[in-house]
This record gives sequence, C-alpha cells and structure tokens, in this order.
Amino acid sequence: MGARRDHQTATDPPVTTLQLLINGLALGAAYALVALGFVLVLNATSAVNFAQGDLVMAGGLLAVALAPLIPLPGIALLPVVLVAMAALGLVLALAAYLPLRRSPPVAVFISTIAVGIILQNGASVLFGPEPRAAPPLLSGGTVDLGGLVVAEQSLAIIAVAGLLIAGQQWLFARTQLGRRLRATAQDPEMARACGVPVTAMILVTFALGTAYAGAAGLLLANRYFVTPTAGGDLILKAYIAVTIGGWGSVPGAVVGALLIALFEVGVSSVLSYPVALGLLYAALLVILLARPQGLFGEAARRRA
Repeated sequence: MGARRDHQTATDPPVTTLQLLINGLALGAAYALVALGFVLVLNATSAVNFAQGDLVMAGGLLAVALAPLIPLPGIALLPVVLVAMAALGLVLALAAYLPLRRSPPVAVFISTIAVGIILQNGASVLFGPEPRAAPPLLSGGTVDLGGLVVAEQSLAIIAVAGLLIAGQQWLFARTQLGRRLRATAQDPEMARACGVPVTAMILVTFALGTAYAGAAGLLLANRYFVTPTAGGDLILKAYIAVTIGGWGSVPGAVVGALLIALFEVGVSSVLSYPVALGLLYAALLVILLARPQGLFGEAARRRA
C-alpha cells in the first residue's frame, strides 16, 4: 500500500527463492481480494468502480482506528472490518451507482472517482498524511518450516484470503443468493423477468466487493504502510489483474493478481521496486497486443 515495512537490512540472512515465493503469494492473495471485488461489481453493473483502491485504503485505516479500541490481533478485527466495509459498499451503490445506472457509463466512472477523492480527503483529515500500520493478523512473529524461516503474517494472509475467496466461490455455486447474483451478472433483464430482484442483487454485490476491499486493506496494512493516497496504486493493480486474467472472469482476476504480485516481488528482489513497476506496465502492453482478451479468453466487452 505504501513503503514496505519488512525490507531486508545488511545484517539479515539472505532471502531464499522459496521465501520470495511465499511473500509473493501473500501479496498476491491480498491483491486477489481487491481484483475479485472489482470484477464482481464490473460483472453486475458493466461499470468500473474506480473507488476500489480507495476502499482498500479505507479498510486499512479502519483497522488502524479499531486497533486501540479492540486490543487484539488483527484476525479479531476482520469481522468488524468486513461488516463496516459492506455497509460502506451499500452507501456507495446508493449514492454513486443506482441514481446514474441509466446514464452514460462515463457518469458512473466519474462518480466513483469522486467517491475515491472524498475517501482520500476524509482519511487525510481524520488520520493525517503520515503512514500508519495495522496490527498483525496473529502474533507477527516467524515460523520455522524445516529451516525455512517465514513470516507468520505472510502465511496468515494466504490463509485468510484463501478462505474468503473460497467462501465467495461457495456462495455463488451452492446458494440461492449466489445463483441470483450470477443471473444478475449474466443478464440483468432476463433475471428481472424471472423474478430476481436485480437492484437488491446489485446492492449485495457492492457490499461484497467493498467488504473484500476492506479485508485486503486489513491484510496489507501491517506489512505495508497505509496512507490516504495509497488507493491509486491498488486500483491500477486491480485493473491490470482483470485485464490479464480476462474481463469478466473471476478466476482470471485471482490468477492475474497472483501473477502481478509474484512478478513484483521477484523483480524487486533482483533489481528494484520502480524497475518492477516499469516492467509490469511494459508486460501489460505486450499482453494487450498479443492477447487482448486476457489469459482466460473472455472478450473485453465490459469496459466503462
């Protein structure tokens, strides 16, 4: 989200390839939650929510604010963050999408950017511009896996994000609510004709996508500083992940996010983070030229 907190110093032991892989998977798991919420709203509304990155920032700062009130590990804050951010998602849908859904797509594009700016400035007023850190999910120590020393936070991020993503898959595949959400995403008019309350399903989708953004903020805000302006970089990562994976593809968004994080961590360990970002955008251009439909072959039909 901001500057890395877990940078290596001259006295640290060398980082092995497996450690880098675990760090990359942890970062990618958090990115996957951001991209997942992004693509869920995209599928349900055919509009891009450009406030998604700022919602991640809001979730991180919410965890920072809750930490003194609930002096427990970050995992205990997760349910509170999920519920609070889901409520914020409902407000976002009611204020920035539903009144404009019959307007040209650019109207929603602008309204979500406006929401992001409001969140940035509100966070600056409430928290100031200084970087903040949320508590670790568990103890914040390390785990020795047969001689491989791994940060407990990395393993916890992978586990928590994996459970949240699996929960979303179960919801969509095994429940009546999930079937209604899928129907709304696939064909809103047909879903409405079949008796599905499309507006309610859109509200649920915004709540779910925003809750995942908040969870990502909590997961990232311990190992990475969170600042009011951290959302800009995150929305670009989500956009790139969805582009790489294929627009409209939920699995593609998750895979794209993992690939981005592994690329960042790998290149940063050899060169530097700015070089990694530059090469990432160069790789994106190559993918757009060579396979514009993304890795999962979805047609790029839902750009707003």
